[in-house]
Amino acid sequence: MATNNIPTALVCGAGGFIGGHLVKRLKREGFWVRGVDLKFPPFAETEADDFVVGDLRDQNFCRLVTDRKFDEVYQLAADMGGAGYIFTGQHDADVMHNSATINLNMLDACQKRNVRGMFYSSSACMYPEHNQKDPDNPNCAEDSAYPAAPDSEYGWEKLFSERLYLAYNRNYGMRNRVARYHNIFGPEGTWEGGKEKAPAAVCRKVAQTPNNGEVEIWGDGTQTRSFLYIDECLEGTIRLTRSDFEGPVNVGSEEMVTINQLVDLVSDIAGKKVIKKHIPGPLGVRGRNSDNRLIGQKLGWKPSATLRSGLEKTYEWIERQVRSNTRAAA
Repeated sequence: MATNNIPTALVCGAGGFIGGHLVKRLKREGFWVRGVDLKFPPFAETEADDFVVGDLRDQNFCRLVTDRKFDEVYQLAADMGGAGYIFTGQHDADVMHNSATINLNMLDACQKRNVRGMFYSSSACMYPEHNQKDPDNPNCAEDSAYPAAPDSEYGWEKLFSERLYLAYNRNYGMRNRVARYHNIFGPEGTWEGGKEKAPAAVCRKVAQTPNNGEVEIWGDGTQTRSFLYIDECLEGTIRLTRSDFEGPVNVGSEEMVTINQLVDLVSDIAGKKVIKKHIPGPLGVRGRNSDNRLIGQKLGWKPSATLRSGLEKTYEWIERQVRSNTRAAA
């Protein structure tokens, strides 16, 4: 049980990739942490002092887990995945309903518990599609969000929820903080099954491919993205949560690469040569890159880790998972 002199935090989505890492970070800072999710973390034991398995779409469950006034609340729980999940259109209703319901429930529960404020993880997917058609010059400045035209229903829900959290600031005096995440990656994240993001998918494909083998890539591979390593994401998240700036603000890297370049980087890390095989598949926007001018101005911080340094750690972890699964299947 938490005591009065120990800071307390609630992490919603603590069974997920970012949430699991956030729990570890808060524990290192001396917090008493409660984690909440539909499931326990799949790749490592949770470090939360209290982990509650349950459904945040249930309003009564949300009230149950907010049974005290937490010092910090992080709302990361969402129905989400990579391009193979978000851009097919097959999951649009679930993505919008599930994520919006979680946000509505948690805001209501925290406001009624007189929680000072919450952190909400939005996404770069809320940016207008028309500003991201040129892979070499995407516009993802925070003030480019309107007129709104996200490329997916996932992005529309994120935009709605951003406005919801900021409305609670105006109407209820809360101190909610909103960050727009740009492609967070690292060890202990989903790496197979259809919900994995591009860095994990590429690492898995390269790990499974012999030297001079083929790696399949959706589209022509010239679409651009930037990818942020998990430790940098946590630093930006915590700095924003404890700042006087409500956001929304980008939390991402400005090191933009094509998907072809991402494959080359991972294959070089693996010490392999691979042949890129371009196939049809869901792509999302042609270009996306974090614009970090505002976070530098407001928080005096920008991420510093290189894409390669993060991929080296991520590839090592995913290669171990691939080898382990191969042995288990043998």
